[in-house]
Amino acid sequence: MKTAHQTLTLRLSSMMKNHLVLTSTLLSGALLLTGCQSTNLNQSNALIVKQSPSTAKKTLATALQKQRRQSFSYHSNIEINNHQQLAAASGTQIVASDYVDAHCEETHDQAYAALIMQAETQNKDISAADYDVKRDALKQSYFECVDAYHAWDDHQYDSDVKVAPDYQALFDNYEDKPKSLDIKKAQLLDEYLLKPLSINAQGIYQPMAGKATMLASAQYQARNHHSSINQPVYIDIKNGDIYLWADNFAMFNSELLDDKLGTKWQNKWLKIAIDDGTLPKGFGSEVIKSHFAALDLTYEAAPVSQFNYVAPNTLASLSPKLPAHQLSAMLSTDQVIRRVQSFDSYQDDYQNYLQIFYKRISQKYPELVKEAEPMTAFETIQSSKELTSKAMVQTILAMINAQINDKDKTESKVAANATVEELYGFDKRGQLKWQHLHRQLDNTGKTAPDKSMTIDVLQQYSAVNGKDKAFPNLPNNVQSPNASNSIDMREYGPELLQYYRDGNGTAVGKMIFTILPMAKARFDTIE
Repeated sequence: MKTAHQTLTLRLSSMMKNHLVLTSTLLSGALLLTGCQSTNLNQSNALIVKQSPSTAKKTLATALQKQRRQSFSYHSNIEINNHQQLAAASGTQIVASDYVDAHCEETHDQAYAALIMQAETQNKDISAADYDVKRDALKQSYFECVDAYHAWDDHQYDSDVKVAPDYQALFDNYEDKPKSLDIKKAQLLDEYLLKPLSINAQGIYQPMAGKATMLASAQYQARNHHSSINQPVYIDIKNGDIYLWADNFAMFNSELLDDKLGTKWQNKWLKIAIDDGTLPKGFGSEVIKSHFAALDLTYEAAPVSQFNYVAPNTLASLSPKLPAHQLSAMLSTDQVIRRVQSFDSYQDDYQNYLQIFYKRISQKYPELVKEAEPMTAFETIQSSKELTSKAMVQTILAMINAQINDKDKTESKVAANATVEELYGFDKRGQLKWQHLHRQLDNTGKTAPDKSMTIDVLQQYSAVNGKDKAFPNLPNNVQSPNASNSIDMREYGPELLQYYRDGNGTAVGKMIFTILPMAKARFDTIE
């Protein structure tokens, strides 16, 4: 149960999943002695009722639904870290190889290499008598390890075979234990990417005015390097248009596709019309209604046991530990509601959301549902014969349906006790002031569950200040898109394709347009 922009911010973990919810959101373009004893007892009972899990769930539902109709400013901060992997490695035996059957040899080779380096630093030869004892110790250790490994391997099939306890503990679940190289990589990732990186978004949400903005930004600040990039986004909810600041795309477009672009996109917006007239009347409004209906129904089905009240002064002691810079903004609050669910439950909620959303849209607009075999995102786009809003919506709905019916979903690897925690902070008036999400990022690779990275997202809310600029980094005359400061992609697209049909364009562009049947069908064959 989130507003449209909350879904965009809080559902960033699997790339395909994020895109589906984002699309459904953007298409719409989001709580005396006996007398004293009697009084105290009544007050205590009232407090128990007020602080009950059912009250927490109902209060939160009311607050989130109310927020959909309110205007507000927001600021989001996203932190990604691998502290879980580093913590797991610190308390676990480090192994030498990726595979258990290579452990003994790899351990011996690493130890022998270290001995060679020691000899070199002392200007001696490794074969010198000074190193006879150490070389012999390495040899004996290797033979002992090999014998233990064979005993352990035989023990898998014959429980009567005895294995030394130390080696038993070493070889069991070997592949899941941290490797030296893994730890070094994790440390480098943390030090040179995750710590210096800051991801933020800010903007306003005005549903009655049919307007929403977002200034997404990423900063990287290390000792000898400081860089920043931002992307302004303006959403015209009433007309169903999305505007992206063109500067960030101009260089890539000029290099890869449009070699005649020059500076035409400088200080301009790119207008992307969600509906080019091919979608059914009222489709955008129905998408928004279906989105919120799916969120509400999914929320209603959630067990009451997932919700509870948390004393604001205990936020600092919660586990998992909250990022310090996010925690400081959360402490000045009067009431906190927490929702905790298992990772599997969180994934199930997402699937239920998709099913409800898809069912409502497909029943309302059966003409938008294509009966086709499930395909990848690229295959569905490549197979489209028309470059229209209707065709793109059909493609998106087909992708949603494919995910719902996918019987061979790749299992996400997360720790067995992994949970998703959401916190909501309220002021004295019961106004939602912030919400926080903590969860593991989906891990569908071969990496062990305890090596997953985690994400913390804090979103703060405040009243809209008319004096503040939506985009502080942009000139006054382009704060709001209009015909004079925008490039309409519906006009630019055909012009660019015609440019290629005339034999112009880059080599990369010719390759791209040649493999898109929808481009060839509409603008003839590109030579």
